[in-house]
Amino acid sequence: MEMDGEISNLIMVWTIAAAAMCYCHTIGKLISKGTIRFIAISPAIILLLLLPLRLISIHLGGPSSFFLGWLSTFKLLLFAFGKGPLSSNPPLSLAHFVPLACLPIKFQHKPNNNNNNKTPNTQNGNYPSPQIDRKAHKSPLSYVYATMFTILAFLIPLVGKNENFHPKFKLFLYSIHMYIGLEFIFALVSQFTRKILGVELEPQFDEPYLCTSLQNFWGKRWNIMVNRILYPSVYDPVVTVSSRVIGRKWAPLPAILATFAVSAMMHELTFYYIKREKRTWEAWEPSWDATCFFLIHGVCLALEVALKKALKGKWQLPRALSWPLTLVFVFYTALWLFLPALVRCHVYEKATREISALIEFLKGVCNVAFPVFM
Repeated sequence: MEMDGEISNLIMVWTIAAAAMCYCHTIGKLISKGTIRFIAISPAIILLLLLPLRLISIHLGGPSSFFLGWLSTFKLLLFAFGKGPLSSNPPLSLAHFVPLACLPIKFQHKPNNNNNNKTPNTQNGNYPSPQIDRKAHKSPLSYVYATMFTILAFLIPLVGKNENFHPKFKLFLYSIHMYIGLEFIFALVSQFTRKILGVELEPQFDEPYLCTSLQNFWGKRWNIMVNRILYPSVYDPVVTVSSRVIGRKWAPLPAILATFAVSAMMHELTFYYIKREKRTWEAWEPSWDATCFFLIHGVCLALEVALKKALKGKWQLPRALSWPLTLVFVFYTALWLFLPALVRCHVYEKATREISALIEFLKGVCNVAFPVFM
């Protein structure tokens, strides 16, 4: 692939996205929350869904499709009705609104007795969230991320060239590749935004490998930003409707199922974005394995919550047992359903080719910039 053309498209996509967010910020000042605001910003939402189609790479198009095609569209949907991280009191400034709308970040709000805290108090702060103040943020420059980056750089050519591995072991390597890649990308975005804006941000992951239950894994440890978006946009409304039918106690169960169903659909869309070899809508074959992965986890999480409610906290598995059981279940279902869907999208083969193209592109840039030393 032509890396210079893809980088030009990346700049164009994110410039248009930033302009769309400026438009939405202006609409938020002129039109009060509700249906009229939703109609006014719906062109921006449609535009964000179309922009990732201009990118076909894994490393540039993949994160862009996730950030813009999924998270940003949901943030704007919530913003239209005065909810979510973009709705705050006092209103967000344009300098804070645009990165918060485009990137997988959330400002960390800490109560201040002197009321001198300049970070706006978003309405999303009322939703359950992990305890993030108990430890400092990891920096991409720390030894942890340096180690992750080294492992990632080693895995990409390894899994792409060696055909002697057992298929299941190869999927296991893919899972490590995916997790480290996500952690590293999110950390870089967070660190860059923190330096530019001078604000504290909440982490995107909280050591998911230490999960002690599915509720703990999906609710407090894995991809926290998605949890923060799906909670007010899907879970909360379904709980409100279900409470009128089956009562408040059991209303979370259909809400959990609905939340995972929406997550499955958005993953299908993201898979489509990264699957394409050409910028067309050709051959969209849903990854039913990935859909089943989220539906199975939704059902199992609903059963877990129902069991906890039935037992009323009188009995629970010891951590020494719940931790390995949860980790094995997550890994097994991922290797069985989720990872094969990515393999069919040829994600890792494309990633290997892109690394080679990037190296050649950088060599060309260095030849032009430093001809004497090359």
